[in-house]
Parts: sequence; C-alpha cells; structure tokens
Amino acid sequence: ALTLCQAGAQLGRITLHGEQDTPRNQTAIVDVSRSTVTYYITSRSNHSAVVLYDSQHGYVCYRPAEQRACYLRTMDHEDRETTQVMLSATEQRTKYYREFLGIVAGEQVDPKGLGEAIQTLCEQMSIFWVRRADGPGKQRLIYLCIDICFPSNICVSICFYYLPE
Repeated sequence: ALTLCQAGAQLGRITLHGEQDTPRNQTAIVDVSRSTVTYYITSRSNHSAVVLYDSQHGYVCYRPAEQRACYLRTMDHEDRETTQVMLSATEQRTKYYREFLGIVAGEQVDPKGLGEAIQTLCEQMSIFWVRRADGPGKQRLIYLCIDICFPSNICVSICFYYLPE
C-alpha cells in the first residue's frame, strides 16, 4: 500500500508497507521548496539508513544508522527523473535491480557548498565520495546493502564496498 499525507503545500510524507519485496519500513519526506526527497529506511537486511536526494545541488547522500559517516555521489539523469517522480508522485513501471557503490578511500568531502540539507544530515560526520561500479569483484567484500523502493514501483538494493586504493 502507498499512502501520501500532505503536511502543507511544501512537505509530503509517503509510506511504503505491506509489499513482499519492499523494505520492512520506509518513509519519504518530500520538500518541494528545497527540491529534496529524504528516505528513512529499515531494510529487509535489518539495516537502517537515511537517503537524501537533493536535486537543487545535484547530490545523493547516504547515511547508514550504524555508522558515523555519510556517503555522497553526484546525481545522474536517472536520479533526477526519480526525484521528479517523487516530487510529482506519478506512477511508472515495476522494476527491481541491484546497484553497487564503491567507497573512494581517503577522499573525504568538505561539507561547504553541499547545501543545507546534506550539511544538516551529516553534521559532525565524515563524508566520503562513492561512485557506481559493476561490482566489488571476488577480492572485495560487500559490507552494507540498503533496500529502497520508490512509488514508481522501482526497487533498488544499494550495496557498498571499498574501492581499491
């Protein structure tokens, strides 16, 4: 079931629940005025995380609850489309896939210039760049996966690992 409750003209809350392949619990806060969508997720893998899509500044930021770190990457065309779907709450096709994000070791990000939403989310935390990759390879272990589903019926299992230095 998908429910949307308007909390004023600028903010919306979307809750996904009851679907077999969706996360255990997921809520999205849509802030139209700041062009952000913030997901609060508890995955089937029992990991909690916050995922922030900031289309105004062009970043996607991941903050796993179990860690004192944030992971950042620049938005691509697909991310912008997904954010637009959330901001307009329209339906699309059903799709499930796995995405691998490699953490770039030693590349900490200066929070200045990232925008207020990311600075607030990652306050007093280290921020590291991540980038999409084909997969970690046999020599690299995946250490964290987050399952996220969008109202467009697209579900993604996002898995993190460290890139070779």
